[in-house]
Amino acid sequence: MTKCSAGRDEIRKSMNSNSMDSEKKERKKSRTVHESLMIAFAMYSRIPVSQVEWTAEGMKYALCFFPLIGVVMGGVMVGFDWAAQKVALGKIAYACIGTGLPVLLTGGIHMDGFLDVVDARSSCQPAKRKLEIMKDPHTGAFAILGCSVYLLLYLAAFSELKEKAFPAVAGIYVLERALSGWSVVSWPKARAEGLVSTFAKGAQTRVVQISMIVWGMAAVFFLFCIGGWLVGLFTVSAAVVIFIWYHRMILREFGGITGDLAGYFLQLCELGMLGALAVVC
Repeated sequence: MTKCSAGRDEIRKSMNSNSMDSEKKERKKSRTVHESLMIAFAMYSRIPVSQVEWTAEGMKYALCFFPLIGVVMGGVMVGFDWAAQKVALGKIAYACIGTGLPVLLTGGIHMDGFLDVVDARSSCQPAKRKLEIMKDPHTGAFAILGCSVYLLLYLAAFSELKEKAFPAVAGIYVLERALSGWSVVSWPKARAEGLVSTFAKGAQTRVVQISMIVWGMAAVFFLFCIGGWLVGLFTVSAAVVIFIWYHRMILREFGGITGDLAGYFLQLCELGMLGALAVVC
């Protein structure tokens, strides 16, 4: 009886120990997911989130939540359109606010990359010199011109959106980030250091790739189901064409991807899809 009792105690202790280990793993996993989510929003947006320490564990899955920022942005844009219709906002004010909101929500991080790349590409210099230009904190004349033209084109496209373009427009902000996130971990890097290299090195490549594919498919499904086949066809086709061109361009002109180039793509893809949406809506 004593031996049986001792055996039961040992089994009980083992089960309790396994249960405690399992709980610790779950808490650690939950903490890592929370850190990754906060890091993604803190890095790629100005949406208020709680501050967390940027640990190696948290960096592993931060890019997985990058498209979620697009979900929030899409919700804000749809909400703005609804509010604008309610208060009968004028067309000029509507287009100007609609153009400025994405920049405000991201803190201009992607626009900053776009301007750096415009300066670099306009120099017509070799790849090494272009990379040096992108690191230069000064803003060149071509960047200012590029920003002006970009915002005017965005303003024109947004002003042409009809009511039926909403809420389909929300899918744009998700799809572009899914494509960008996939490229960051999948394509060669132009520099050994830098923001993209830091995130790519710390990321769980396979997990990020799969999550970007899931996000991308969800965005495509949303565009086709909510906007209709014509909206889905035009916007997705625009994204695919820009993505293919972008891949060839960065390999030819820069030898790989950088954080600035990722921002450049995001802005171009957003403008392209928005323009496609304006054409069919």
